[in-house]
Amino acid sequence: MTESTRLVDLVDSRVDEFLITREPIVSLISRDLTPLVDFSRQFLSGGKRFRALFCYWGWQSVRGDEFGDLAPVVSAAAALEIFHAAALVHDDIIDNSDTRRGGASAHKLFEGLHLREGWAGTAGDFGRASAILLGDLLLGWSDELLDEGLEALTTDARAAGRRARLEFNHMRTEVTAGQYLDILEEQAWIVQPESELLDRALRVITFKSAKYSVQAPLVIGAALAGGTPDQLDALRAFGLPLGIAYQLRDDLLGVFGDASVTGKPSGDDLREGKRTVLVALARETLGASERTLLDAELGDLTLDAPRIAVLQQLILTSGAVDRVEALIAERVAEAEAVLEDAPLAATARSQLRTLSAKVTRRTF
Repeated sequence: MTESTRLVDLVDSRVDEFLITREPIVSLISRDLTPLVDFSRQFLSGGKRFRALFCYWGWQSVRGDEFGDLAPVVSAAAALEIFHAAALVHDDIIDNSDTRRGGASAHKLFEGLHLREGWAGTAGDFGRASAILLGDLLLGWSDELLDEGLEALTTDARAAGRRARLEFNHMRTEVTAGQYLDILEEQAWIVQPESELLDRALRVITFKSAKYSVQAPLVIGAALAGGTPDQLDALRAFGLPLGIAYQLRDDLLGVFGDASVTGKPSGDDLREGKRTVLVALARETLGASERTLLDAELGDLTLDAPRIAVLQQLILTSGAVDRVEALIAERVAEAEAVLEDAPLAATARSQLRTLSAKVTRRTF
């Protein structure tokens, strides 16, 4: 068993243990609240645990081969996974996305519950309202789990714990800001100068995804281990371009990915009207009539497979896919160059290179 595999197992166990402790708190209020815990388990199972892994290897990049208690970093890594689940629940509501990881999204699960029970009102309204609350509950639980891990620190490590908490708080603010920028661009792009659309799309992925998917977990783990300012800066310099590359790959999958491996319908980002870097680059080279067609179709939730195929072909012929692939390669090279002389443990640098490849070459 590799060290990363062991970490994932520990995080999965920690999440399960945490939910077991929270279940009686919820069930004692009312048995009607059982779906909150059941659906939480569903959204916290599976996944590649990339954020947990980046947190752990950020921690190890400071600790090196030094023996230490894993409990604090495992709790922090698990807290990041719960935070991620909360973000997905809210994101699916905002995007009107019906699926997640090959199954129903949270609001659709609650909608199905409403329909099965034959309750009053509309299933859609109930589903959205309930999923908002589930996302809020998961956000709160991520904080509780992080705090449990920080409480396990020894007295001389409490300063490092406070630094990790500050980094976690900063991450939450940035993700919320990035989410707002994402929905803003879907509406405001039409009045923005054409020359600014690419930079605005890059700003969205930086704050909505790149920082919290890669950079923040690295820095939280390193801060928890008592990392020096130089070590934290090195991980920031590595994590940001890698996080951008990670999201650029995700944007490609959101348009061209195979539903059987991504767990989302092919072309889902087109239905949701995502104003991604891919779309911004396509618009730069498309002819006026083709650009008009792309703009008119993008964000139409009724898009069917033939219309999606037309948009996919437009984007391919624009050369945008090749340009995004080049951007991914550039960002990965920028990130990996940081590791060459970074003041980080050698084993961790090797593992970070492996993770770099996994998150940017994925097809799932």
